[in-house]
Amino acid sequence: GLQLYSVRDEMIADPKGTVAKVGVIGYQFVETAGYADGKFYGMTPVEFKELCEANGMKFFGSHTGQNVPTKETWDKTMAWWDAAIDAHAAAGVKWIVQPWMDEVGYNSLEGLKQYVAYFNAVGEKCNAKGIKFGYHNHEMEFTTEFEGKPVYDWMLELTDPDKVMFELDLYWIKVGGKNALTYFDKYPGRFMLWHIKDQKELGESGEMDFNSIFDQKEKAGMKYGIVEVEEYNFTPLESVKKSFDFMQTTNY
Repeated sequence: GLQLYSVRDEMIADPKGTVAKVGVIGYQFVETAGYADGKFYGMTPVEFKELCEANGMKFFGSHTGQNVPTKETWDKTMAWWDAAIDAHAAAGVKWIVQPWMDEVGYNSLEGLKQYVAYFNAVGEKCNAKGIKFGYHNHEMEFTTEFEGKPVYDWMLELTDPDKVMFELDLYWIKVGGKNALTYFDKYPGRFMLWHIKDQKELGESGEMDFNSIFDQKEKAGMKYGIVEVEEYNFTPLESVKKSFDFMQTTNY
């Protein structure tokens, strides 16, 4: 699949035309980064689902979320989630992933535990509607430590596996100085989703050892791989095409 953040400017300028071009490349499904106020890129859940399917793809997942609420804002935040989950359920998505925490999650172990409790609560709400809830890392989860343990390890150990899965970004874990294989050994089965990423287009840097990582996909628990390109040597659409072609040349 493709994370549509890879073509974010194009999705703003011409979402329908861009989805059509992504479908022509050959991607099988999309993960969005454009949910707001009950809509996806300005379209109703059913409209966006039908747009994807008309172009040979499924609408499987979405990136969205809210910062951890205070006691005073908990009910308001949970109401936001209720509406968001209903919109995603209407589109038939399989997962919702939050791809960030604010400074609360990185400033102290107490703050991180607030996020863990919050994510468990959101995951429970998602489960009730048949949707998986997960978290997507960047490098900070590995470079920030509490009591000698990286934030990411704390998250894996304190979240309820039945309520929170993880979308491992293969590039950002490397930038954070850690090895994905170590995490597969230590926390098997927790990484339902992968963001397959390089510095720019897939295979471009020559520094990503995708072979050894994909050899362990069953241990990791990986069910879906999502290409994401954040920086480019070409136009974004050319870059996601080159990344798709790279994947086609492998035996992953």
